[in-house]
Amino acid sequence: MSTQGKTTEATESARSSNAYRVAIVGAATLKGKEVAELLGDRNFPTLEIKLLDDDESIGQLEAAGDEVSFIQSVRAEQFERVDFTFFASDEECTRKNWQVVERAGSAIVDLSYALEDEALATVRSPWIERQLGKTVRPDLQPGPVVVAHPATVVLALMILRLQAATDVKSVRATVFEPASEHGQKGMDELHQQTVNLLSFQQLPKKIFDVQVAFNMVARYGDQSAPALASVQERITKHYRHITPENPLVPSVLLVQAPIFHGHAFAIHLEFSARADIDAVSTALAGDHITLTQSADESPSNVNAAGQGSALVSVLPDPNSANGLWLWAAADNLRVVATNAVECAESMSTSRPRGHIQ
Repeated sequence: MSTQGKTTEATESARSSNAYRVAIVGAATLKGKEVAELLGDRNFPTLEIKLLDDDESIGQLEAAGDEVSFIQSVRAEQFERVDFTFFASDEECTRKNWQVVERAGSAIVDLSYALEDEALATVRSPWIERQLGKTVRPDLQPGPVVVAHPATVVLALMILRLQAATDVKSVRATVFEPASEHGQKGMDELHQQTVNLLSFQQLPKKIFDVQVAFNMVARYGDQSAPALASVQERITKHYRHITPENPLVPSVLLVQAPIFHGHAFAIHLEFSARADIDAVSTALAGDHITLTQSADESPSNVNAAGQGSALVSVLPDPNSANGLWLWAAADNLRVVATNAVECAESMSTSRPRGHIQ
């Protein structure tokens, strides 16, 4: 048999084994790398994974599942016969290319939040849908799916579990934002600011437009985009999207912390009656939440890195018998990428497999 014949036979065999073609736009970003890794970890049935990004990353080698591939440029022809496209790029790239992808017939999973206000877009979190016992109806022509902000997902999961077992009156959360929410450029600026401060050099401020190294701020400089206030608003807006019938909406303050990776949360809970630490701990425990006891396992950005669960400690409020504190940490990239891949898994029920598109 000729080489071409063998290739064709192998391709047809792969197609008949229920595999999809996938594209990751922004494959060189922190979110893009996390999505590529999770597609392999969760055995998402892929025939091909196309790694796409801007000019700076073209030709770069990145892992995709068990294979290593070159990053290619984002062009319309790249999306022909692609079943799922993950936008892990910046918002500008998503807005520039998403309609081309949609016209090509690919389902869209948006991790950039660029499409959150589009008319047919849906903000989703499979973790929260399972917690609510919500069944998502398959749509033969689904609109873009926007993955809920990772801080929103963690907050909503804890609140819903507490509401199912206790009478929560109010929730106030201070969320500590990591530099990685601004991608590699945010991480690089925090690193360079740290180095420059220690060597008495001028600070780079292109991303945050303010000093974030050795500092915590509740507002970026005027030249930063997006503004920290807009991210804070997104957390609350996404919460309302994924828990639309829940009247209890947390009060959220977002603070930029001098950390590279992982969200941390200081959450105050007020109950209608005396707070019971054991009852609250029991209510919180379950998928994607790990209760910690020892100091070595205490929630922290370091301990949460790479974890598929939020780490949570329940602490007493010495000034209120009806109050408790939660101290929590979660890997922001792992949370958003896991929910993105799970969105694609749930959408796959409406996309026939094992055929030539």
